[in-house]
Amino acid sequence: MSGGDIAAIFQGAIVTVTLSFIGILIGLPIGLGLALLRWANVPFAAKIVTLYVSILRATPLVTLLLLLFFALPNIGVPINPISAAILALVMNTSAFNCEVWRSALMNFPKDQYEAAQSVGMRAELRFRRIVLPQIVRVSLPGLVNEMSLLIKVTPVLAVVGVVDITRAAVRIGAQTYEPLPPFLVAVALYAPIVFALVSLQRWIERRQVAAEAAA
Repeated sequence: MSGGDIAAIFQGAIVTVTLSFIGILIGLPIGLGLALLRWANVPFAAKIVTLYVSILRATPLVTLLLLLFFALPNIGVPINPISAAILALVMNTSAFNCEVWRSALMNFPKDQYEAAQSVGMRAELRFRRIVLPQIVRVSLPGLVNEMSLLIKVTPVLAVVGVVDITRAAVRIGAQTYEPLPPFLVAVALYAPIVFALVSLQRWIERRQVAAEAAA
C-alpha cells in the first residue's frame, strides 16, 4: 500500500465519522421527541409514531436507503447520495433511539413528576429539571450502543456511491490485488472511533455520579 492509499482510507474515515455524527446529532432529539409523544399518549400522534417506529425498525438500512434514493426523485424531490445517506441514517437511528428513550420514560417514577406538578412547577421545567437528567442516565448505555451500531452499518451507504472507510478499502484492495492490508487499516480506524464513543459514555456516567454525590 502507498501513502496515497492510506490517505484515501483516512478520507473515507472522515466521511464515516461526519455522516454518523450528523445522523446521531439529529436522530437523538428526534427519537426523544417521538418517545415523548408515545409516553404522553398524544391522541392520533402516538399511533402514527408507533407505526413509524415499527416500520423503520423492521426495514434494513440498505433497503431504506435505496428506497429514498430512487423513490424521492420519482415524486419530484431530487436527492443526492450524501443527502439520501443522512436522511436514511436519521430515520433509522431515530426509530431505535425512540424505543431506548421510551423504555426509560416508562420506568420513570411518576410520583416525582406529580409532586413537582403539585407545587406549581411548569411542564417544561419539570421535564428539564426532573425527568431528563434521570432518563439520560438510564438511556445512556442503550443510546451509545445504537451509536456504535450506526457507525458499523455505514458501509451500506456504498450502494449509492458514498465512499466510507470500507468502500475505500475495497477499492484499494481491488486496485492492488492485495485486499488484506487496506482492510487491516480499516479495522484499525473503526476501533478508535467506537472506543471514543464508549469513553464518552463512561466520562458522562462518572460526571453524573459525581454530581449526585455532591447534591
